[in-house]
Amino acid sequence: MNLEQIHRVYFIGIGGIGMSALARYFAFINKTVAGYDKTESPLTKELSNSGIAIHYSDDVEQIPNEFKNPENTLIVYTPAVPSSHSEYRYFLAKGFVIKKRSEVLGLITKDSFCFAVAGTHGKTTTSSILAHLLKETGVKLTAFLGGISEDFNSNFLLEGTDYSVVEADEFDRSFMQLTPNVACVTSMDADHLDIYGDAQELERTFVDFTKRLKPGGKLFVRNGLPLEGLTYGIEDDSDYCIRNIKIEHGTYIFDLETPDLKLEGVEFNKPGRHNLLNGLVAFAMAMQAGSPPHRLAKALATFKGVQRRFSYKIKNDDFIFIDDYAHHPTEINAVFEAISEMHPNKKVLAIFQPHLFSRTRDFADDFAKSLSQFENILLLDIYPAREEPIVGIDSQWLLEKITSTNKKLILKEQIISEIKIQNPEVLVTMGAGDIGLEVMKIKNELSYAD
Repeated sequence: MNLEQIHRVYFIGIGGIGMSALARYFAFINKTVAGYDKTESPLTKELSNSGIAIHYSDDVEQIPNEFKNPENTLIVYTPAVPSSHSEYRYFLAKGFVIKKRSEVLGLITKDSFCFAVAGTHGKTTTSSILAHLLKETGVKLTAFLGGISEDFNSNFLLEGTDYSVVEADEFDRSFMQLTPNVACVTSMDADHLDIYGDAQELERTFVDFTKRLKPGGKLFVRNGLPLEGLTYGIEDDSDYCIRNIKIEHGTYIFDLETPDLKLEGVEFNKPGRHNLLNGLVAFAMAMQAGSPPHRLAKALATFKGVQRRFSYKIKNDDFIFIDDYAHHPTEINAVFEAISEMHPNKKVLAIFQPHLFSRTRDFADDFAKSLSQFENILLLDIYPAREEPIVGIDSQWLLEKITSTNKKLILKEQIISEIKIQNPEVLVTMGAGDIGLEVMKIKNELSYAD
């Protein structure tokens, strides 16, 4: 398929974080864009405000007429859309060119120097740091991000087309559509077992992904992963390594060693050792574009962050409110460790919304262990996303496995009143569902503390 011959692009599921970035891209290069999504959201509102027509009911009649001509029209859909979706079935029956988001991303990036960030955790933060470093050092790039970068206030950046930055998503084996020049793998923890069946199959697919590098390509892997590549780590024997970490006023200060040089006194502002690792591999990858190491180090210090990735919503001497996308036990552990390191000896209240019935079932004991690290925990009902309920799998079932001394299952409508009752010094909200829509309500209600 030649994208230059495409004049119109219609998205089924346009409000997804990855889909909306693609929609922005096609609108930016002057294609006519429209789409459907299940619900209105801040992302769809932004797209609508930029002139993209969006509707919210699965109704063929609401598809704009100009998108009903198969010639020069591309249909892009997300794997979350069921095969029974009437608009999807309409386009399929009419012979339209229909492609998954990952396929289109592969087509867009194949002729650029492509940086791909893979891993079950850390993709969005790492790719956002990488895009920031490249932009700050003058590299002409296009970036498709899985979150809203606080540096760009967007999930999409277009500074040029020589280089591209993408997240290599393991869900639905999407990353097998990419052919990167430089790639990294941040983690390979078991996840998406509804897709892979078991952890071994997930690992095998990551190995297959690493074989998709273009000839002469470079692979960076976190030290300890069963993959061949340049390693990165903290205080170990990695090719790229962080040493001598200090914390001053909530900022990491450290030495950064590469195979060829050592930089001293590098600064990074995002809490958590997992974020230090994300910053390190982004630095290592950016070096492959020829960016000067000292300029990269300076840019690392100015990275603002990604929305819902250990994002401080309120931060003062009396009260701290942090919001995070954590939806896997390993990610919850990372949040707990970051809070413990940056805000020791504080009363912490964690609010968690489980994401997917299958994930809750598959990792129930691990979730219970990670959440039990928080002395005070409020649990919301499971966010179903694309799934139907599973008998016997609910938040009450999970709550009973948690050993925290103060634990409770609540409704979203009770969040603010419960926070006021518990009166924490540090509040953290976690989850990949619609808990993110509660964050501004919480911040506004508790702004007296800021």
